[in-house]
Amino acid sequence: MNNEILSYLEMCQLEGVNLQKGMNYRLGGDYSVILMSLRKGAPYQDQVSEDGQMIIYEGHDIPKTEGVVDSKNHDQSDITRFGTLTENGKFHRAAQEYKKGLRSPEHVRVYEKIRNGIWSNNGVFELIDSWIENDGARNVFRFRLQLVQLETERNKIHDELPNTRVIPSHVKIAVWKRDKGQCVICGASEHLHFDHIIPFSKGGSSLVADNIQLLCAQHNLAKRDRIE
Repeated sequence: MNNEILSYLEMCQLEGVNLQKGMNYRLGGDYSVILMSLRKGAPYQDQVSEDGQMIIYEGHDIPKTEGVVDSKNHDQSDITRFGTLTENGKFHRAAQEYKKGLRSPEHVRVYEKIRNGIWSNNGVFELIDSWIENDGARNVFRFRLQLVQLETERNKIHDELPNTRVIPSHVKIAVWKRDKGQCVICGASEHLHFDHIIPFSKGGSSLVADNIQLLCAQHNLAKRDRIE
């Protein structure tokens, strides 16, 4: 469920594996998984558009297991020392094949780190582009992902309302700090969700912290689309 807050263990249980890598091509059989972070000091320069609809995801570095002392001094690679594709290579191939019309876009589930041990399910995105660019010191991969929206959700979006169900990262972090990682009704600290105070379906915005609160699963379901 989008905007669901998960512990690391819950996230791994949901995917059925221990998520040790940030990029996981076809982890779910018919979809891929990436882990991202916009927190200060994050190892990669991931970017999210203001409305949360688009992600520019940085590829990952050569693993230290390959005898690399400082991977930040090396170009990111698409091929391992054994000649197989790295995760960068797998995602890059999928994006380029899509651009050439050879396949449909890869579906990617995105989890975002909110704080240590706490993650947010940002939903499913389509991988629509990839490229290599120089960041001033080395060559890195960039991947463009676009949020998948159901047709029923698209129909709810009015042209005059700059709303989206996706809650931007800076709003999530602000709400988490303000609500102290607890349900604002009962104080529960497990099974939390980012909830729209004025529901999205009634014109509520996702772009401001004043309209977002933390609710446990029980109170989130009880509220549904009522305006409190």
